[in-house]
Amino acid sequence: MHSSLRTRPRRTEREHGSSWHVRKESLCLCGMVPSTAAPGSGEECTAALSESSVPSVSRWWMGPMGKQSPSSLPVPTGGSCLLLLFCLRLGASCPQSCQCPDHAGAVAVHCSGRGLQEIPKDIPTDAVLLKLDANKIARIPNGAFQHLNQLRELDLSQNAIETIGPAAFSGLAGGLRLLDLSHNRIRRIPKDALGKLSAKIRLSHNPLHCECALQEALWELKLDPDSVDEIACHTSVQEEYVGKPLIQALDSGVSFCSVHHKTTDVAMLVTMFGWFAMVITYVVYYVRQNQEDARRHLEYLKSLPSTPVSKDPISPAP
Repeated sequence: MHSSLRTRPRRTEREHGSSWHVRKESLCLCGMVPSTAAPGSGEECTAALSESSVPSVSRWWMGPMGKQSPSSLPVPTGGSCLLLLFCLRLGASCPQSCQCPDHAGAVAVHCSGRGLQEIPKDIPTDAVLLKLDANKIARIPNGAFQHLNQLRELDLSQNAIETIGPAAFSGLAGGLRLLDLSHNRIRRIPKDALGKLSAKIRLSHNPLHCECALQEALWELKLDPDSVDEIACHTSVQEEYVGKPLIQALDSGVSFCSVHHKTTDVAMLVTMFGWFAMVITYVVYYVRQNQEDARRHLEYLKSLPSTPVSKDPISPAP
């Protein structure tokens, strides 16, 4: 009986052409698929039909075209129903052109080298590994992974990432263990996006601009020790460190914030001098104005006529 199930589809495929795909899907719904099913495609179910249902399937499958229909297929029960749900879940959740193998109950999503230009929308929510490396992704928008709270490893290396939203990795702060952003086009580290992550972060081979903001951002990140020495300054506020490893420069005591602080101090001095000059100008103007008013008042008093004083003695009252 099983041998007839294996040989008849080939003859049916030659005779009836497109009917092969319909019957193939119907077998998957019953818990049976050919052994050539692609992993993670929703067709990797194994035979789960009971012996009592096999004759019915065989009769349906070997029946002449037009006399039998998929509706005559017996409905699976028990374990077959669970297998049916498993097949449907895999087929509906894996992104197109990606593979979603399941190893020991952990879902891994492999989308490496698929020419993707943006983050896929239909990533399984129970994925623990997501590989998006070697694609053409240029930006990571806010909330791109917010539904993947079980994700442990995220590989975004070898893309063209230039922009990372401040909430790009929201929802991953608690569980993510490794974030690979190496070999991209990142010039400035988004402190708001990466500062809340507890994962090890790879930032090597990016055209980073070494400045005070980058130094302050690195203080809050947990860099991967295996690749930290490969982080170099592509450009810098201090030209002597262009092309040199960033961590070595910082370990030697170099501070890119010192230039920023000096600029701030000069600006503060200029501002204070301006306010001081304004105060002095006002005081001088006030004093001169008061002097002019005092002089005019004195001249006015001098111009008043003087009154003669009487010399008659005052007679005593009677």
